[in-house]
Amino acid sequence: MKIVMLGAPGAGKGTQAKMIAAKYQVPHVSSGDIFRANIKNGTELGKKAKEYMDQGLLVPDELTVDLVIDRLSWEDCKNGYILDGFPRTIPQAKTLDAALEKIGEHLDYAIDVDVPDENIVTRMSGRRACVGCGATYHIVYNPSKKGENCEVCGEQLILRDDDKPETVQKRLSVYHEQTQPLIDYYAGQGILKSVDGTQDMNDVFAAIAAILEA
Repeated sequence: MKIVMLGAPGAGKGTQAKMIAAKYQVPHVSSGDIFRANIKNGTELGKKAKEYMDQGLLVPDELTVDLVIDRLSWEDCKNGYILDGFPRTIPQAKTLDAALEKIGEHLDYAIDVDVPDENIVTRMSGRRACVGCGATYHIVYNPSKKGENCEVCGEQLILRDDDKPETVQKRLSVYHEQTQPLIDYYAGQGILKSVDGTQDMNDVFAAIAAILEA
């Protein structure tokens, strides 16, 4: 069960990836986590990635794929994995496919959590984060019982800059330009499955489980 999760920022693909990982006992492999772990552990790949990141540059596709493939070679990935946050572009997807082919593997599913832009803007602009402990709430779906203060530590809740409508729109534009073409790419390979991400989180997960168990 080798899966790539697709979906716009705020579509809930990370949450679904974690739920799939827990149910099917396969690791949730996030590109951000891989970067942080390699840099923290001072690996050769981590040092190379850090050189780019320290200069504010994007880590090149080849190096990113090397980091991902290295992670996929771990023992815990032998029965499968869920890739989240990678690949983001067609060149990354092609490089990943080529690297997997070299080790006799291929992806089984690309699951797209489909949510219209307007829903995402509403979802994300309703998020509130605690300035103290970092706990997150939503003014509609998960409001704090203490109103504008955190239930955990009592500190103030704020709308983070990256959840403001204008920032969300910019992130969605980048997604449509760079990442959405992956939907056609994986459809062409016959592995794309799409689920309605506007449903309740548990209903979205049930739809994904039905695909994986078909």
